[in-house]
Amino acid sequence: MTKLPDVHTRAEVIAEALPFMQRYDQEVVVIKYGGHAMGNKAAAEDFAEDVVLLELQGVKPIVVHGGGPQIGKMLDKLGIKSEFQGGLRVTDAATVEIVEMVLAGSINKQIVGWLSAEGGKAIGLCGKDGNMVTARKLTRTVRDPDSNIEREVDLGFVGDPHKVDRSVLDAVLKAELIPVLAPVAIGEDGQTYNVNADTFAGAIAGAMKAKRLLLLTDVPGVLDKNKNLIPELTVDQCRELIADGTVSGGMIPKIETCIYAIEQGVEGVVILDGKVPHAVLLELLTEHGAGTLITP
Repeated sequence: MTKLPDVHTRAEVIAEALPFMQRYDQEVVVIKYGGHAMGNKAAAEDFAEDVVLLELQGVKPIVVHGGGPQIGKMLDKLGIKSEFQGGLRVTDAATVEIVEMVLAGSINKQIVGWLSAEGGKAIGLCGKDGNMVTARKLTRTVRDPDSNIEREVDLGFVGDPHKVDRSVLDAVLKAELIPVLAPVAIGEDGQTYNVNADTFAGAIAGAMKAKRLLLLTDVPGVLDKNKNLIPELTVDQCRELIADGTVSGGMIPKIETCIYAIEQGVEGVVILDGKVPHAVLLELLTEHGAGTLITP
């Protein structure tokens, strides 16, 4: 008898998710899975369960993954030194080979394996496949902290998405497969480019006119000056928070990605903590969500 209330509670929770299931039925949801969120095996299993469950209920999930920490470990193992400028890894010819090997190889197939273990049918791809994402060389201006003088730095083979051809993704989703995308792209010059995973996910979400873009990271979301979570923001409010210094450092490019995606037609973007158990389901299938929702 003691188990009945628990069973009834579970049934109520499932029933309460119904309107949210209907909201996302047959809609594209792009989920950026950060390299920092991948370190915990239990969290990885939770993530895979969430994605497979969404696909089974009629959502069209697209997973875009990063892998900065894993790339760093492999470069250290091989004795290749790398530096960062403006928050982005300077990527020379030797480094871009390792980046592609780690992102489009080991990490990509690891995530495909997690999804398969939970009963999903996933396919691993990168931006080079089917000319899905064409990149242009990215330049970055940085300010010298001592002289306060701005200078343009050469990031090597770091690219920014220029064009997205959605035909491959449309075919994969039509086949009821879950695409898992590594942020490696081809340039118009035929060169391989390393693309920031947030930026890559934003470009994919924009091209697919996604209902939601979820950026899973290692912080709860956007925080105010007192370090309290801000549950919802508009694009204009995001710009104000950057201007007054509330949003700083690595959160600025994330917010810029959110703004870009929304301007491309994405209905809403959420920044949330990927280490929270079942963060994706909490965000999409409950009233309260799990992070900061950014809307037009």
